[in-house]
Amino acid sequence: MGNEHQQLPMVSLFLNSKLVLRYGFHLLSFVIGLSLGITVGFYVKSSLFSLQDDTISFITHPSAAAPPLLVTQPPTPAPSPLPQPSSASASTSLSPLPNVTLASQDKLTLMHSMDDNELFWQASMVSRVQQFPYKHVPKVAFMFLVKGPIPLAPLWELFFKGHEGFYSIYVHPHPSYNASVPEDSVFHGRRIPSKAVEWGRATMIDAERRLLANALMDSSNERFVLLSETCIPLFNFTTTYSYMINSNQSFIASYDDPRKVGRGRYNPQMSPAINISQWRKGSQWFEVDRELAVDIVSDNKYYPIFKEHCHAPCYMDEHYIPTLINILAPEKNSYRTITWVDWSKSGPHPERFIRQDVTLNFLNQTRFGTNCTYGGNPSSMCFLFARKFVSNTLQPLLLLLSPDFSH
Repeated sequence: MGNEHQQLPMVSLFLNSKLVLRYGFHLLSFVIGLSLGITVGFYVKSSLFSLQDDTISFITHPSAAAPPLLVTQPPTPAPSPLPQPSSASASTSLSPLPNVTLASQDKLTLMHSMDDNELFWQASMVSRVQQFPYKHVPKVAFMFLVKGPIPLAPLWELFFKGHEGFYSIYVHPHPSYNASVPEDSVFHGRRIPSKAVEWGRATMIDAERRLLANALMDSSNERFVLLSETCIPLFNFTTTYSYMINSNQSFIASYDDPRKVGRGRYNPQMSPAINISQWRKGSQWFEVDRELAVDIVSDNKYYPIFKEHCHAPCYMDEHYIPTLINILAPEKNSYRTITWVDWSKSGPHPERFIRQDVTLNFLNQTRFGTNCTYGGNPSSMCFLFARKFVSNTLQPLLLLLSPDFSH
C-alpha cells in the first residue's frame, strides 16, 4: 500500500507533463498558422493593390504600354481596263465604270493668287511620268474656254452624272463674268483665275496654257481636252473616257497647208528657230496626254517667237500648238482632232447649228460619218465632240442623246 501511494504522484506528474506538452504543441501550431496567415494575407493584399495600380495606370495611360496602330483607308483601286472602241458598237458595248471616291482636291475652289509666270513654272515642275505608291484612277481634264455661261450645261451634267472621280473640270470665263453656279452643279467651284481673251491673238494661247497649267496641278489628270461653251459630247462618258485614256497618241490637228492660209502665214523672221518646213496649221480644239501638256506649258523657246512674229493674218491658235508638237514630239500625235466642226461654208468661222438642225440622222452622221485610224486600226468613230451648237439646241440634244448617256 505504501508503494502504491508513492507511485500516484509520479503518475500524476507524468500525466500533467504530457498534457502540458499537448497544449504547448497546439499553441505552437496556432501561433505558426496565425503567422503564416497574416504573412500570406499581407502578400496577397499587396499583390492586389499592385495589380490594381497597374490596371488603373494602363486604363488611364494606354500609350504607356504600346502605341495604337494607325487605321487608314486603302487607296481607291484603279478602274478595270476598258475595251478600246473601234466601231459604231463601241458606244454601247463598254462595261460601266466602277464607283470611286471623289478626290478631295476636286471639292475645293480652283482660285489662287499666282500670276501666269509662277503658275506655268509650278506646272512645269510637275513630273511628266507620274509614279504612285498606290493604284490610282487616271482622270480626264475637261477644260472649258468660254466667254461667260455654258448654255448647254444640263447636257454636260447628264454626261458626267455617275462618273465622279474619273474627270476634272476647269472653266476659263471672261474675268468680268460673275454669275453664280448652283452648288449641285458639276461646274460649281471649277472656275480658274482668268484674263480677257481676243480671238486670233496671243491671249487665246495664254488662256489655253492657263487651263493646262491648272489641270496639271492635279497629278491624277492624264488626258486634257479643250472645249468651248458651244461644244457637245457625242457619246456617253464611258465611251469618251475609254477612247482617250486607252490611246497612246494625242489628238491635235496638224498639217502642212501650202496655201496662203497655211504656209502663206509663215513669217521668215521666225527662222532659224522655226523654219517653213516645220510650220503647221490646225484646229485649236486639241486633246493631249500629260507629257505634251507639260511641253506646251513649259515652252519658253517657241512661244515668244510666235508672240512677236505671228500677227494677222497669222493666228496663233491655228498655228502655235500644231507647229510646236510637230517640232517637239511628232510621233506622239495622231494629226487629227476629235472635235467635229462644219467648215463646208467659206468664212473665218465654222457653221453654227440651231434647234432645227438637230436630228437623229444629223447626229449619227456626225458620230460615224468619217473614216480614220484608232490604235492603228480603221475606225468610223473619229470624233467625240462637236461644235458649234447654240443654246436653243439643248432640248432636242437632251431628247436624242439622253438614252445613250444613261448607259
